[in-house]
Amino acid sequence: MMDGLRRAGQTLVGRIVVAILFGFLILSFGIWGVADMIRNVGHQTVAKVGSSEIAVQTYRDAYQNELQSLSRRVRRPITNDEARALGLEQQVLSKLITEAALDQRVRDLRLAISDEAIAKAIVEDQNFKGSNGQFDRNRFNELVRASGFTEQGFVRAQRAVYLRQQLAEAVAGAMPAPLALRDAVHRFQNETRSVEYIVIGADKAGDPGKPDEAKLKAFFEQRKAGFRAPEYRKVNLMVLTAADVAKPQEISEADARATYERTKERYGQPERRVVRQIVFPTLAEAKAASDKIKAGATFQSIADERGLKAADTDLGLVTRDAIIDPKVAEAAFALKANSVSDPIEGRFGGVIAEVGDVQPESVKSFESVADEIRAQLASTRARDAVQDLHDKIEDQRASARPLAEIAKEVKLPLRAIDGLDRAGRDKAEKPVALPDRDQVLRAIFASDIGADNEAISTKDGGWVWFEVTGIEQPRDRTLDEVKAEVERQWRDDEIANRVADKAAEVVKKVNAGATLAAAAGELGVEVKTANGVKRQGADGGLPAAAVSQTFATAVGSTASAVGATPLDRVVLKVTGAEVPPIISTQQQTVQLEDQIRVALGDDLLNAYVAQVQNDLGVTVNDAAMRQAVGGGS
Repeated sequence: MMDGLRRAGQTLVGRIVVAILFGFLILSFGIWGVADMIRNVGHQTVAKVGSSEIAVQTYRDAYQNELQSLSRRVRRPITNDEARALGLEQQVLSKLITEAALDQRVRDLRLAISDEAIAKAIVEDQNFKGSNGQFDRNRFNELVRASGFTEQGFVRAQRAVYLRQQLAEAVAGAMPAPLALRDAVHRFQNETRSVEYIVIGADKAGDPGKPDEAKLKAFFEQRKAGFRAPEYRKVNLMVLTAADVAKPQEISEADARATYERTKERYGQPERRVVRQIVFPTLAEAKAASDKIKAGATFQSIADERGLKAADTDLGLVTRDAIIDPKVAEAAFALKANSVSDPIEGRFGGVIAEVGDVQPESVKSFESVADEIRAQLASTRARDAVQDLHDKIEDQRASARPLAEIAKEVKLPLRAIDGLDRAGRDKAEKPVALPDRDQVLRAIFASDIGADNEAISTKDGGWVWFEVTGIEQPRDRTLDEVKAEVERQWRDDEIANRVADKAAEVVKKVNAGATLAAAAGELGVEVKTANGVKRQGADGGLPAAAVSQTFATAVGSTASAVGATPLDRVVLKVTGAEVPPIISTQQQTVQLEDQIRVALGDDLLNAYVAQVQNDLGVTVNDAAMRQAVGGGS
C-alpha cells in the first residue's frame, strides 16, 4: 500500500481529477519524503507544534536543501528573492510543521517499527540496487553521503518517514472509489458533442462612424484606469557576453574539424539500427546459441527457446551511443543489415545480437557548419576571458567609477534606455530586448536611482551591469495624450456590442423555431458543423469560449459565445451528445478508479493533518524564519 501511495502521489492525472470536482488539493509535504535531521537545536525556534520545536538551524538546513534542489532542477542558481517570490519559505515551513505534527501524533499513538522492517525496506528500495538488481552497499553509502546523512542519521530519518506512512495508511489507505463519482469523471472527460454553428464577424456590424467629443470623453472617463501610464525607469545597461571577447578567426581548422567529428550528431541524423540482443549467463552458452543459428535456427527461435518476450530482446531503433554495452554496440554496428553476430563477451554475460533495418548516417558537411563550430568554440574558450574582464570591471566599480567611464575603457557599449516598464516595454509599448529578461527586470525595479547594484549573471555565462538614472511615477494620462487609442477602443467596443446584439437576435429566432440555416442566409454566412467536440482536446475548430458554451447548452438549444477574436461571435446549436459506455474491466477505467481513490485519500489526509495541527496548536516566529534565510530580523 505504501508503494501505491508513493506512486499515486507522483501522478498528474490524479490531481487533475480532483481539480475537476473539488478544486486543487494542497498535498502535505512531510508525509512521503525523507525527513531532515534535526541538528543543533537551540533556544530560538522558528515554529512550535504542540510540545515539539522547530529550531532555526533545522529550518535553515531544510530551506537550503530545497533551494539547492530547485537550483539543480532549473540549472541555474536561485536567489533568495526569487525563492521568496515562489513561496519557498512557506513551503519549507509547511513541510516541517506537518512532519512535526505527524511525528507527535505517532508518539501519542505509540506506533513503532522494528529494526528488521527498516533494514528490509532499505534493502528493497530501488534507489539502492545495482545493475544486477540486488542491494548495492557502495551505492547506498554514496547516496546517503550525498544527501548529507550519516548511516545512523538516515536510518533514524527513514524510521520517522515509515511511521508517518503507517499513520497515513491507517487514515486514508484503501479509499473506495464511489461509482457515481467515477461515472461523473468519465462523463466529464469523454463526453463528445456535435454542433452546428455560424460565425458573425466584425464585417457584419457596419461602420460605427466616429464618436463626437462628448461620447469619447465619457468613454475615456469610464475606462481611465486602463489608459494610466505605468512606472517607467531610465536605465543604463552594460552587457558582457562570451561573444564580446570571442575570436572565431583564431580557431584552427583542425580544432574545428575535430569538434565536428565528435559532435556530428548535432548536424544531422547519426546512423540508426534496429537491434535485438539475447544475453546469456556465460559466453559458452552464447556460443552454443550462435552455432545453432549458423546451423539453420533463427534468432527468434533461440529467444522462444529461452522464454524471452519482445521486451526482453528488443533495443529498438537506436544509435551506437544508445547501446549501454560498448562491445555489443561495436559488434552490432559492424554487422550488415538483417544478420546475426558471433558470440560477444559483453559486460553482463555472453551476448548474440541481431541487426534488422539500417538507417544510414545523414549529416551536414563540415564546410557548411564550419563557421558555426568556430563561433561555438570561440565562445567556449572565451569564458575565462569573460571572467577576467568581469573581475576588472568589478575592481573599477569598487573605486566608484561611473559605469559610462568603465564601458568606454573596456570597450563595451553602454546602452541607455529612456523608458522601461515592469513588463519590459518602452513608452511606445514595444518590447525592449533584454538579456535574461525576467531576472534583469526584477533587479531594475528592485533598485533605485544612484544605487550600487550587483552584477547579474546570465544563463549564457555573461554579465549585466545596470544603473537606474531616472524614475517616472505612474500617472493618469489626459485624453489628448491617448486620443487615438481611446478612439480605437471605442470603435472596437461599439463593433463588439453590435455583433453581440446580432448574435442574440439569431439565438432568439432559432430557439423560437427558426432554422440556423435561415438565419445564416439572412446574414450571408456559412453554417458549419463540428463533431466529436470534447471539453478538453478535440474542439472541432471551435474557439475555447464556444467549446465551453457547447457543454453549458442543452441538446437541441442554441446559444452564443465570444469567437476567435473579441469582435466575433459564434452562434451554435447543440445537435447531439454522446458518452461512451464505461467498461469496468478496461485498463483506462481501472486507472481512473485508482486516481479517484488516491485523490480522495489525499483529501482526507489533508483534512486529518489540518485537524492534528489544530489540536496540537501551531505558533510561528516570523522574525526567526527571516533570520534563518538571511532576510533580516
